[in-house]
Amino acid sequence: MNYYLTAIEGMPRLLDCTEDAAQNFKKKLYAEAFQRLYQEHLPTFDALEQGYQIVIDKEQYLTNMANALAEAAVQRIESCKRRNQKERVMMDLNLTMAVYVFPMILEYKGQSSRPLVDKILEAWKREFPKTNLQAADYEYIEQGFHKKYCYITTAVCETFGKPDDCYELTLLRDYRDTYLASLPEGDALISEYYDVAPSIVKHIGQQEDSPEIYRGIWEDYLEPCIQMIEHEELESCRKLYEEMVAALKEQYFRM
Repeated sequence: MNYYLTAIEGMPRLLDCTEDAAQNFKKKLYAEAFQRLYQEHLPTFDALEQGYQIVIDKEQYLTNMANALAEAAVQRIESCKRRNQKERVMMDLNLTMAVYVFPMILEYKGQSSRPLVDKILEAWKREFPKTNLQAADYEYIEQGFHKKYCYITTAVCETFGKPDDCYELTLLRDYRDTYLASLPEGDALISEYYDVAPSIVKHIGQQEDSPEIYRGIWEDYLEPCIQMIEHEELESCRKLYEEMVAALKEQYFRM
């Protein structure tokens, strides 16, 4: 069997779930969708690992695989004629990579898995320098559904000693899952938050004054948002929410 050929031909097909990525990225659908896709692409992961075990230049081998995936993504974007189409496809591809492709590769737990993810991140950043992809495994993402991905709010509340089911977290999660999710641009806003929030929390946590930073986030953004929701000023909350994500991304996001 030609493991190299099977693997490199299978890499672009990892993106085939892009159209259904957002639709299936929901608490009740994600686990089943992930397992189905993982089994579907298992022959590619087997070939990747087998080839990695026997090839001499392992680094070049993984570089070739990563480039095949990134180049396939480039072709998909370049096939779009309008700018808004390109932006939408780029967003869908980033979501696909973050919640399916990287977790599937890491789920395989082969010797090639983590090094391959690192190579893909390098290739993706080279082709799409404005993107902010991070890699997480399936367990981390699936557990996130139980917190509904309120990374920043959760980190702030934990700093104040508030439990995961506190009033503030519950209110903000409900707001995101109902009002934000129902907006035409809601999916894009939430997807951006998924993309950058874990890294923001990570890097705030590395600061000596992280409690003061989180207190500032609470006073400047979260507490006013909660008051707006309580007074049914939902659109005002959305604007402040977007302002928070943009400001924290600029100040604390790092690759």
